[in-house]
Amino acid sequence: MAQVLVRPRVFSCVVLASCLLLPALVSAQTIGFGGHVSFVRGDPASPDTASAMYYGALVRARTSPKTALELSIGYRKTTNDAQTMRTRDVPIQASLLLYGVRSALSLYILGGAGWYHQRVEFLDGQTTTATTTASKMGYHAGLGGELELGKHATVHVDYRYTLIHLGDSGGQPGAVPIPGTGTIQEKLKLSHEGSMWTAGVTIYF
Repeated sequence: MAQVLVRPRVFSCVVLASCLLLPALVSAQTIGFGGHVSFVRGDPASPDTASAMYYGALVRARTSPKTALELSIGYRKTTNDAQTMRTRDVPIQASLLLYGVRSALSLYILGGAGWYHQRVEFLDGQTTTATTTASKMGYHAGLGGELELGKHATVHVDYRYTLIHLGDSGGQPGAVPIPGTGTIQEKLKLSHEGSMWTAGVTIYF
């Protein structure tokens, strides 16, 4: 039964994120589509989440000279060495990007919400004997840079902290290690459960 439920959950999150962004997408000055690769770091104490590479697609909508919205989805499939367990991960993120000064090279900060889905299949040869699924929802924040390649394309690189917690002790302390903000982070009890480098190309129409 879990095999049947996981795909509707992922699809529902994509639909929900799309609906939240739809009004802005319709009124956007420019809309771009592209692809990205992400290097994700989770809990260093867990070998399965210490580092991973994801590939995915994205939509970026320039809603004003200094703001943009992004909807991205990633995918990763791995099988253990014994060929007894196959794991599929699907992260979905909806983000607001805030730019300083727009130029050929523009810096931005970002923040938003993410939905992270994992399905694990236990294998006996070519037969799936059992399936488990897990889902998390959380906030992310980070900063990055975007380089224009002519009028209709850009490349970007950014760094994001994922599954940020406020007011509790979950995750790793110091979600945004900006010098001089340690006291504020301690008061807010800021923490996170992972981080990621993302690089991508977007074509605008």
